[in-house]
Amino acid sequence: MTTKKEAAHPTSTASDSMAKLRLQYGCGPVEFVGTDDALYERHLVFDHAVKPAAAGPREQFEAFARSVRDVLSQRWVLTEDTYERENPKRVYYLSMEFLIGRSLANNVMNLLLVPLARQAVEQKDLDWVGLLEQEPDAGLGNGGLGRLAACFIESLATLQIPAMGYGLRYEYGIFRQAIENGIQVEHPDHWLARPDPWEVARPRETVHVPLGCSFHQENGVLRAVPGRCSHLLGVPYDRPVVGYGGRTINTLRLWEAAAPDFFDFGEFSSGDFVAAVVDRVVAETVTRVLYPDDSTVAGQALRFVQEYFLVCCSLADIVARFRRTNADWHSLPEKAAIQLNDTHPAMAVAELMRILLDQAGLGWDDAWDLTVRTLAYTNHTLLPEALEKWPVRFFELVCPRLLEIVYEINRRFLNDLQQRYPDDQERMRRMSLIEEGPARQVRMANLAIAGTHSTNGVAEIHSNLLRTRVVSDFAELFPERFNNKTNGVTPRRWLLMANPDLSRLVTEAVGDSWVADLSQLRRLLSLADDAGFRARFRQAKQAAKERFAAWFKATTGQAVDPNTLFDSQIKRIHEYKRQLLNVLHIVVLYNRLRADPSLVVPPRTFFFAGKAAPAYRLAKLIIKLINNVGRVIDEDPATRDRIKVVFLPNYNVSLAERLIPASDISEQISTAGYEASGTGNMKFMMNGALTVGTRDGATIEMAQEAGEEHFFLFGLTAEQVANSRAWYSPRWHYENEPETRQALDLVINDHFSRDEPGIFAPIRETLLDRGDYYMHLADLTAYARAQQCAAELYADPDAWVRKAILNVACSGRFSSDRTIAEYAAGIWDATPCPVD
Repeated sequence: MTTKKEAAHPTSTASDSMAKLRLQYGCGPVEFVGTDDALYERHLVFDHAVKPAAAGPREQFEAFARSVRDVLSQRWVLTEDTYERENPKRVYYLSMEFLIGRSLANNVMNLLLVPLARQAVEQKDLDWVGLLEQEPDAGLGNGGLGRLAACFIESLATLQIPAMGYGLRYEYGIFRQAIENGIQVEHPDHWLARPDPWEVARPRETVHVPLGCSFHQENGVLRAVPGRCSHLLGVPYDRPVVGYGGRTINTLRLWEAAAPDFFDFGEFSSGDFVAAVVDRVVAETVTRVLYPDDSTVAGQALRFVQEYFLVCCSLADIVARFRRTNADWHSLPEKAAIQLNDTHPAMAVAELMRILLDQAGLGWDDAWDLTVRTLAYTNHTLLPEALEKWPVRFFELVCPRLLEIVYEINRRFLNDLQQRYPDDQERMRRMSLIEEGPARQVRMANLAIAGTHSTNGVAEIHSNLLRTRVVSDFAELFPERFNNKTNGVTPRRWLLMANPDLSRLVTEAVGDSWVADLSQLRRLLSLADDAGFRARFRQAKQAAKERFAAWFKATTGQAVDPNTLFDSQIKRIHEYKRQLLNVLHIVVLYNRLRADPSLVVPPRTFFFAGKAAPAYRLAKLIIKLINNVGRVIDEDPATRDRIKVVFLPNYNVSLAERLIPASDISEQISTAGYEASGTGNMKFMMNGALTVGTRDGATIEMAQEAGEEHFFLFGLTAEQVANSRAWYSPRWHYENEPETRQALDLVINDHFSRDEPGIFAPIRETLLDRGDYYMHLADLTAYARAQQCAAELYADPDAWVRKAILNVACSGRFSSDRTIAEYAAGIWDATPCPVD
């Protein structure tokens, strides 16, 4: 629904009558709206004690969402009953992040309830857009890892694979980003300040999580008391995961930490009111915020406890489900596939061993065989610092039994290595699960690889580099365990829902089967040469740009011209993702326009969005530079109508749903060999943006699908980056490339910081004095050439649109449905379990 009276792009035909949907969802004769006993009206009256006519936007949203949940609830129960009855192999997906965005419009779409929702909006004279805006983006993730997990659980339900996601119920998410004087400022993201109408608390299924220590309050600071055991409670909250068509409704289970006792009555009675609730404070801290600042020991310890808490709660729940329908522990790998989304849940190796040894009473060899065959691990990074290592002292303090098991796993593993490589002590040192040093650490990636039957990368280049560089010793030892599963994204949210004009055009051209089978988009290939189709495609893109510009004006008061080229780089702010390269090119373009005002370039709006980790000072400085460059360009008469730079604060799923369909250029410019895959690149491609990018991550495979001639590729390859590392000199580029020097000099000499002299000195130091590790200057000239090629093509609208259509037509391989089908066949051995 895109206007007050117009519902979102329809997803069901006239034959999908309400009678059929009522039968599917078991709703009976109850109406959605329109009578005193209808779902919507009853929720307004009985949940809020308000007359429908007097209800405000938030109350309307909660009533509407709860009514949709009412419709799906019986199907949700039936899905779980079917799994209990049929006892299929189930997939359990453990992830610290699930960046699910908003749920109302997505659930209405996947349930095929768009006609019903349209009718309700018209009948009750509701402002649908305003209603949707009442729902906050769920603060359950930050970047690509969490968005991938969200796409995966939706595809699992769409493919009718029995599955369950497990994560943490963060009270505040990561943070709400504001920009003040160009600087990122972090505020709490209290997304649960109002009741969440989708979640269902399950206190009867609370899990006890043992701790090897307890806590007390000392001078206002929490202190751990080693050896004095305590425990936390893990309270589950379930959210429905609706597969497209509404046949299967799986569950995302999120754990909230709680204390066994609300407060110590004795402490309270004696007047020590703070100490009386210290256990509650400790418990609530565990799931208060996503990714605490790990620049401090306290932040690192909290992150460690979060990961331990997720693993303990989830495995206890998985085992309980398994034991309800299976008496033989040895059938665990035939009934459960547990996927570890990165190293965060890698403690599952030791925890599952603990359960099998201590609770099931199995011998070590049996327990190890079952653990390895049940667990699988997805690696998401090539950055060494992102391969987690936890201090042994954290294990000693929090979970000493798991440390005993890790030590024993390592002892046996090193014994096996000693027999296979008797004279290679250096190899054993590299592969050990324990990193020796002044402070011993557990290498979580090594534990994950040794303790699972599958280690997969998420793009071909990533999987190859993982095998040959990052963990080559393990790939040599376990070659059969390593495989690739290139990422994908759900076309339901990212095309059908996010881009109604384009999805309507695609459906008119090839039918609606593409929604559940994205390979059908290839049928658009022949239409790239159809002048009429190109015109309508261009109109769909322009409509998306105008919608974005209108939203941007309404929410910020600022104007952007929808007739300019929209060039977007929206992702987490990090040096390797090279937002700095992008802004340096903007400075190059700015210099060209100042030097030659008659230069012919298409008017362009550069969009940036993304959050920097609070302790990542250089990333935050890059945000400051982007904003300062934008301000100076706006103030310069020579450039203000030619280029514009916009930093969109508080990047989230809802913002991406607006900007991606409107974008003409997708910036995928990471240093080659550092981006594992990327998924934003896929969303842009299926929405008709052309890619300016390096040969990195899944962009390589995207270009192979569409043809490199339909991409603007540039820069060093991963092999060239690695081979030039020893001799690369950024100063050579500064001294020998005039445009590079001129751009850097403007930054260095405070052209963009006249009121804050010297503020960008760390950028000069990074690029010129510290070796430019991510090779910005090595690629800047080639990047500028690629951008020039893109600008020249944009001047020919027909040629541009033809390439855009070819990109959409070739994006079908990058559906998460395809990815999940590959996981199911190649790793999990899981099959659909239809819910009848």
